[in-house]
Amino acid sequence: MAGQQNNVYDLLKMIEVAIEEGLTIIPNKYTVIKKDEVCALINEVFTTLPVEIQEARAFLRRREELQIEAQQRAERIIAEAQAEADRKLSEADFLKALEREGDRIRSQVKDECEEMKRRANEEADAIRSQATDDSLKIKEGAEMYAEQVLTTLEKNLAEMQSVVKNGQIFMEQKRGDSSRNYSMAGGYPQKDPQKVQ
Repeated sequence: MAGQQNNVYDLLKMIEVAIEEGLTIIPNKYTVIKKDEVCALINEVFTTLPVEIQEARAFLRRREELQIEAQQRAERIIAEAQAEADRKLSEADFLKALEREGDRIRSQVKDECEEMKRRANEEADAIRSQATDDSLKIKEGAEMYAEQVLTTLEKNLAEMQSVVKNGQIFMEQKRGDSSRNYSMAGGYPQKDPQKVQ
């Protein structure tokens, strides 16, 4: 996450450099920048942000695969146990004297199958619960990271807006001073009387 945060900061620095290297039309007021270059950098910022979200989605897909694997394993265990029960039952059919033993084996195998199925379902539930917890943690981390990046972007934009606003105020004051000096001198700039010795 720290590497991605540095990548975002690097992209923001590149945007700042692109603005600084733009062609100045009016100092501290208007600058011509390369639109395609800045837009490309902004797109890279947006592309960089959702990495954790992509990882969370991949984790959720893996969780589903684990659930399917657990279900298939449970079904395979049940099928093997059923096959084993059928084999024992078929052997028991050869001798009538073993019918009661066959019933006992059937009951025991059934209980074992139920126990295996129960354990398999518990394992699947545990995997599902763990995967859900992990995906929520990843999602929370991604949201916190996105919020931090957006807060930093908001701060940088506010600082840039403050610089632009101060430049506008400065230029308006300069323009107002020039207009007053011009009008007071009858169209020509007038020297400050305090500076005349």
